[in-house]
Amino acid sequence: MPASPAAASLALAQPPLPTVSTPEKTTLTIIGLGFLALLVAAADADADRARLSLYAALSLVSGGTLAWAWLKYGRQPAGLQHDNLWLRGSTSRGAVAWVTAVVLTGFYVLLYWYSTPDDKGNFGLLNGLVHTLDPFSQLLRQRPADQWFLYGTFYTLAILLMGGRALWKYRHSRYQRLRTGSVMFFQLAFAFLLPGVLQFFQQPEFYFTYFWPLKYDYLFPSSFEYLIRDGQALGVFMVVWGAVMSFVATPILTYFYGKRWYCSWVCGCGGLAETAGDPYRQLSDKSRAAWRWEVRLIYPILALIILVTIIVWLNYWLHGALLGSLADGLYRFYGFVIGAVFSGVVGVGFYPILGNRVWCRFGCPMAAYLGLLQKHFSRFRITTNGGQCISCGNCSNVCEMGIDVKQYAQRGEPIIRASCVGCGMCSTACPRGVLNLENGPREGRYQGSSFIHADSLRLLS
Repeated sequence: MPASPAAASLALAQPPLPTVSTPEKTTLTIIGLGFLALLVAAADADADRARLSLYAALSLVSGGTLAWAWLKYGRQPAGLQHDNLWLRGSTSRGAVAWVTAVVLTGFYVLLYWYSTPDDKGNFGLLNGLVHTLDPFSQLLRQRPADQWFLYGTFYTLAILLMGGRALWKYRHSRYQRLRTGSVMFFQLAFAFLLPGVLQFFQQPEFYFTYFWPLKYDYLFPSSFEYLIRDGQALGVFMVVWGAVMSFVATPILTYFYGKRWYCSWVCGCGGLAETAGDPYRQLSDKSRAAWRWEVRLIYPILALIILVTIIVWLNYWLHGALLGSLADGLYRFYGFVIGAVFSGVVGVGFYPILGNRVWCRFGCPMAAYLGLLQKHFSRFRITTNGGQCISCGNCSNVCEMGIDVKQYAQRGEPIIRASCVGCGMCSTACPRGVLNLENGPREGRYQGSSFIHADSLRLLS
């Protein structure tokens, strides 16, 4: 049956995808062989052979990814190039994207619910991979690896490798280079190496870049007792650090710089989204219905963790007279539904389908807390110059938080949204310099670009 005139015209309107060069195919093949070696390491019962397979896998994946990034972006003129994103199956919810989502989701399901060790130290289907990291774990932490050390290693490696890709891709933008380097540094130094070094010296494991309400249990009585008992003076410092960062430093930093100081420069969740999740940022739903769901979910989740924290403390002060063991059950329920299912399985596993900031946009209580501060008390905003806007839509396409930036730019209105993480990608993608990230005085904050003060801090891409 011949194609309809409409289908024929559409086919003519969409040029064929450019062919992938032979060097790029070679590097992609190397990456594929690396993942195959990873499967071999997971299935091999011989520890030495499995470890060699793991080393080979990490070498192939790392070398192949960095080489591919250079071939893909390093040989082209500097500048943002998002051509053909909606034509490729890997970045437009095609078959490749769905396979990737299934693999990611499957890994998280195995990690959270099918890798709890038994009395013999068997970690289920992940057992082979976990024990291949024993020498590295002993070197860093003076203890055998577990499923969370495996996860932390893979998580950090993903940020570093895809961060390298982002540095090549956005090398023309000083802001993006600094921001990418920042999330790579904080993940490697503060979220991976430092907690391991603390354990090496028999100190409590502690993540200095995670605070309440994201790391909700850091303000629970059980954490206080554990840190002070096992960490002594350092433990007291950790308790004070967590409280000060949550209730003093966070409001002050957000007042001056908006939520971007954390969500786009420090947070590990944001770090993974900005690096490994960067190919999927255009998939974020820009509809008003999605915004309504965002409001319906993220603020009740913040309210829930506040309620859980209050109940846990009241129950502690009353020696269990308030809820008894139910308080612990409430905490475990939150950890399962929000901490595991939402932030892990859905938040990362659904990158290729729903975009790279699903968790940050719809579920993260820290993002909700920072968003309220940013919208109502911060100096941060994105100013626009409507007279220069050509309505190309690049800014809206790259917004990972589902903000229709173009609508603000066309009207010349500043963008002051609780959900904005200040990634600056809209400014980077704009061909006319219409959008500027600024930390100006609060006076005239909601007016257009004609009210910009001379002492505003411009962070141009």
